[in-house]
Amino acid sequence: MKRNLLLGIVLAVCSLGIVKGQTVSDSLAIVSAQWKIESPQKGIIHKYVSIPQLYQVPQSISLIEIDPGAGLKVGVTVSDKMRETSRMASEQGAIAAINGSYFDMKRGNSVCFLKVDRQVVDTTTLGEFARRVTGAVSIRKGKMKIISWNRQIEKQYKGKKGIVLASGPLMLKDGRYCDWSLCEKDFIRTKHPRSAVALTKDGKILFITVDGRFPKHAGGVSIPELAHLIRILGGKDAINLDGGGSTTLWLSGAPDNGIVNYPCDNKRFDHRGERTVPNILYIHD
Repeated sequence: MKRNLLLGIVLAVCSLGIVKGQTVSDSLAIVSAQWKIESPQKGIIHKYVSIPQLYQVPQSISLIEIDPGAGLKVGVTVSDKMRETSRMASEQGAIAAINGSYFDMKRGNSVCFLKVDRQVVDTTTLGEFARRVTGAVSIRKGKMKIISWNRQIEKQYKGKKGIVLASGPLMLKDGRYCDWSLCEKDFIRTKHPRSAVALTKDGKILFITVDGRFPKHAGGVSIPELAHLIRILGGKDAINLDGGGSTTLWLSGAPDNGIVNYPCDNKRFDHRGERTVPNILYIHD
């Protein structure tokens, strides 16, 4: 009975179209996974799962589901020097946080458009536009949208109110897979640790991390695989954030300094491998 129900759900999803390379067995593995679930406060649900075989490799997936209906808001904070996600989140009195957009590791500044209120902190480099930046997170009065992004749109947004954090690629828009044909192929196809933010059909916000670079525990995902995962989880709009060693998901009050995923910058499968970053997305009340 349960298996038939799960199969029905998967087939319904697949009938809407599936990214090439992902299979019904991948969809079934996600839907039938035994997630560890906790709700530390109203409007916040933390989920974690380890799946032995998903997209041909082991996967370690963490997500925080946020209900804006509980009075929770989204913010972005920027540091004048690179700091850990956990530290910036704690300083903001955040409830949850995820690392932000791409940056220059030598200079420490974002290489994607970043605007807080009317102040433009950074702009998108031509290289990032060519490689992967096709979307942005737009926040107005604590409410978040995920939008398309290009050079023309960026020029229009420089004088507008609110917060904008460009990143990419945009993966889902209105429940449909986006076109990545103009993005750098290796970045799209290679399995990496990944961070993403998504909006669900019922208005929830998802902060999602998929760990990687640990062959026995976490193989990471490509962009098509990440988009497929988020769509199966109910995502309607979704954008990829900075990944690799930057991938970090934080939850206030959680053990291990609040780190709930397995950051890889220390090359150990534990919760201590945070990389310093220049900006984060966070949840506050």
